[in-house]
Amino acid sequence: MNNLLFDFKVDQSTGTVVVEREFDAALSLVWDAFTKQEILDQWWAPKPYESRTKAMEFKVGGRRFYAMVSPEGNEMWQLQEYKSITPKTNFKFFSVFADKDENPNLPGSDWDLNFSEQNGITKVSITIKNDSIERMQRMIEMGFKEGFTMTLTYLSELLSNLKK
Repeated sequence: MNNLLFDFKVDQSTGTVVVEREFDAALSLVWDAFTKQEILDQWWAPKPYESRTKAMEFKVGGRRFYAMVSPEGNEMWQLQEYKSITPKTNFKFFSVFADKDENPNLPGSDWDLNFSEQNGITKVSITIKNDSIERMQRMIEMGFKEGFTMTLTYLSELLSNLKK
């Protein structure tokens, strides 16, 4: 299905990025792809990087600590702390780069993910509010749009395979 929604907006004045993406898959499968470690590690990194989760506890107050690992073995650590969860509808987390010992490198960003399904198409709306406009600008300059777009494309392909 080629006419699925994909929208990526940057609001420089508020330090906010909004990403909307539709997937040709049931909501329960898309929810699992965003909330289960074994599926997340299959798509949550732009290739050739791989996502490797060291620890994950998907509950309010829980966290995911993972690395994006380059083919050369370089690790970029990230810490996500879950702030709220409404099953199959919404979850929010605070995301921040970290060192390999889980020490955060502030500032970070607040992620708000909303899920809805209509006629077998699941829409995910992601709002990323950065702690500072400078952080958002640095994130965009580092290629966040291209990398996250690529990552969501991998997810779409993975969902097609998981449906079979």
